[in-house]
Amino acid sequence: MYVPSAFAEADLPTLHDFMRRHSFAVLASRGPAGLVASHLPLVLEDGPDAGPNGRLLGHMARANTQWKGVEGEVLAIFSGPHAYVSPSWYEEEGTVPTWNYAAVHAYGTLELVEDRDGLLDILRRSVAAYEGPRPEPWRFDESAPHVENMLRAIVGFRIAITRLEGKWKLGQNHPEGRRRKAALALAVQADEDSRAVARIMEERLRGAR
Repeated sequence: MYVPSAFAEADLPTLHDFMRRHSFAVLASRGPAGLVASHLPLVLEDGPDAGPNGRLLGHMARANTQWKGVEGEVLAIFSGPHAYVSPSWYEEEGTVPTWNYAAVHAYGTLELVEDRDGLLDILRRSVAAYEGPRPEPWRFDESAPHVENMLRAIVGFRIAITRLEGKWKLGQNHPEGRRRKAALALAVQADEDSRAVARIMEERLRGAR
């Protein structure tokens, strides 16, 4: 990913928090059919057993051939809110349209998980990650009759993250006054993404004081 120094985010807790909040990722890999990508929820594990950058867990349909013959490094792309920025908001000559956004790229090696216990562990962790915060979480009944058919229909995987790239493109290449004008304009737009970008910009502006 092209990351000018002004937009680089390297703080590991910040990157991990972003990946958890925007966990529906694009997993890209190369194999016999060339470059392939799937849209998948990925669960992040950290801690001493997960390596210095953490580890991703996920699964895909066995009918999805992406898992067959993966070659080399894989890339998981986590995309956050994004929004168009109009030069008219700066009220200055010489500015141009742009797009503000935040994203994390996680690179690593993919290990397939096809044994029953390994697949169940991935499903347990996935259910815990997404059902845990709900007021009335759904319970994963591993003894239900359909579970065995489900396990045969999926392939699990773990990705040991070898490197992370974070890009918070929020107008840091502009003077603070322009950034504040853009954040104020985004905050009153109709779409949620624009307002979310405004909140991130305002948080960064407060932190810069």
